[in-house]
Amino acid sequence: MKLFSFLILIFIFTSMAFSQKFSYPKTEKVNVKDTYFGNEISDPYRWLEDDKAENTKSWAKEQNKITFDFLNKIPYRNKLRDALKELYNYEKISAPFKEGKFTYFYKNNGLQAQSILFQQEENAEAKIFLDPNTFSKDGTTSLAGVSFSRDGNLCAYQISEGGSDWRKVIVIDSQTKKQVEDTLIDIKFSGISWFNNEGFFYSSYDKPDGSELSAKTEAHHLFFHKIGTKQIDDIPIIFTNEDRRYISGYVTEDSRFLFISAAQSTSGNELYYLDLTKNDFTNVIPIALDLKFDYDVIDSDGETVFLQTNYKAPNNRLVKFNINKPNPENWQDIISETHNVLNSAAAGKSIFASYMIDATSKIIQYDRNGKQLREISLPGKGSAGGFGAKQEEKELYYTFTNYLYPTSIFKLDIETGKSILFRKPAIKFNADDFISKQIFYTSKDGTKIPMMISYHKKTKLNGKNPTILYAYGGFNISVTPSFSVFAAEWMKNGGIYAVPNIRGGGEYGKKWHDAGTKLKKKNVFNDFIAAGEYLIENKYTSSKFLALSGGSNGGLLVGATITMKPTLAKVALPAVGVLDMLRYHQFTAGKGWAYDYGTANDNKEMFDYLLSYSPTHNVKSGTCYPATLITTGDHDDRVVPAHSYKFAVELQEKQECENPIFIRIDTKAGHGAGKSTDQIIEEWADKMAFTFYSMKIKL
Repeated sequence: MKLFSFLILIFIFTSMAFSQKFSYPKTEKVNVKDTYFGNEISDPYRWLEDDKAENTKSWAKEQNKITFDFLNKIPYRNKLRDALKELYNYEKISAPFKEGKFTYFYKNNGLQAQSILFQQEENAEAKIFLDPNTFSKDGTTSLAGVSFSRDGNLCAYQISEGGSDWRKVIVIDSQTKKQVEDTLIDIKFSGISWFNNEGFFYSSYDKPDGSELSAKTEAHHLFFHKIGTKQIDDIPIIFTNEDRRYISGYVTEDSRFLFISAAQSTSGNELYYLDLTKNDFTNVIPIALDLKFDYDVIDSDGETVFLQTNYKAPNNRLVKFNINKPNPENWQDIISETHNVLNSAAAGKSIFASYMIDATSKIIQYDRNGKQLREISLPGKGSAGGFGAKQEEKELYYTFTNYLYPTSIFKLDIETGKSILFRKPAIKFNADDFISKQIFYTSKDGTKIPMMISYHKKTKLNGKNPTILYAYGGFNISVTPSFSVFAAEWMKNGGIYAVPNIRGGGEYGKKWHDAGTKLKKKNVFNDFIAAGEYLIENKYTSSKFLALSGGSNGGLLVGATITMKPTLAKVALPAVGVLDMLRYHQFTAGKGWAYDYGTANDNKEMFDYLLSYSPTHNVKSGTCYPATLITTGDHDDRVVPAHSYKFAVELQEKQECENPIFIRIDTKAGHGAGKSTDQIIEEWADKMAFTFYSMKIKL
């Protein structure tokens, strides 16, 4: 009797939850208008862009309160969180790498907030080298990268606080682990590249006016820091076009040359070099000054330089040239362009070329003259990476993964090309119970698009399966198969996980990328919509059981899709999305995304096009939008949370039906990198619970 009464209460609560309309916090409107080419555009929630303002912080707290009030009432939310935690709780160890006399690797016992960097001397036990779990009490300060001096005796490591892209750099003695000088501060979008053991090159911006989490960052600068000196005395590296938005320096393994990449956007760069043997940091020499193409130095051998580029090769090629004749007309192909995209090349004793075949890896080993030696045998179709090695090394470690294959480490003998399994994680997931297959579907304009679909073997294609459709579609970034605990648990609960390789990415080279940029950006959204329609037409799912997911540029993808076709899916999960396309370039380094998006200030045609799909500006009254859980972080200084804030308000105000609109704002979290294990699991559990619950699925 008591059980019957309990079930009745659960039924009543569930019915009420699905039938109620929500009372959202009132958001003040202000009379702010901008004029673009004679068009007046209102921006009533402009005040939410001020991340320092108390009313913005109060608004965020109120939104979080109603969001978590709802999530806390989902009956199986805790069950899902516990299941995710159990599945996530396995030992994770990275591929080892050698620096000086020590070998290093990252390890997480399972549920530690951050992975620990271990140090191991030959024939000795591994010891903790850096433990980011001790950097802060709540686990939100993360280790954001390490770089060792040429002899391995010094280590410069970066830390990120609260997920911010701003970094601090700390230099320690590798043997004693004692800090050797003052902490360097205010460093952003930077690697650390050592010049012998004397010091290192790094990049940063001038400290912006206003909030460092949202104010524009314009000119990037390259500096040399000599060990034992003050940061204020660091030497700026000056060259022809020093007002670029992204600048990085790479010192060759022999410390002979510094190569400088300078870019205005996320695609295309200039290339310069500095001869470090001359002890003169002022004589910077240009190699390529055309910002239309990508130039990436991967290695050198005396005066010979190896360069990967898409110059005169949309699918990329590897060339070599003499440093004394660096201009492109003197370049000689080592690995010529092929029909398949050369995703990356890594050098050591050999050159390992990683190709993409319909978004999966194929690895070819060449000698340093470009003679093909062999294809590296992989466990199956998936993603392989990590083939870089120092020239004196005889072996290397690489990783392999796909949607059913947890990331595993293989040890490769460079001389023979033979691989052995070095480490496979002991995770409670039986791949034999699942299917992962690639299909091709047709987009709106007739373009064929590949899509990977993964699910349990017992799944019946009856149109009733909860399905997550995930994609990215931008910035030449390729979405290749990789194992995810979230996707695994989703499939364990009867879900389907589908990932299309839509245009805007790099899966088929520069042409594929460019086909999803600027005035062609809607190709990306149409590809995504067509993927959803394919899944529905072929009975994998239906609109009632389809969820759309994506982060960053993928958050834009989800936002644009639900405003273009709100009936496609039941649930939308836009994460840290670029959602105000008229103002994205006004924040942090956002203007650097203009290669993909264009800006509203370019010309009237570009303004009209951006306005036609900008998610924040295309929410219409009287429309039923999917149940939506927007996620962002209050320390996101890459895609500022104001994008998500304003989109959430527009949806809440204009939602016509009973589907809920919530925003979940992580505190002390940024764009995603550096999140603690607990933060990751909690967010995954909330997204999964919200999705199942909105689909009226009982677990």
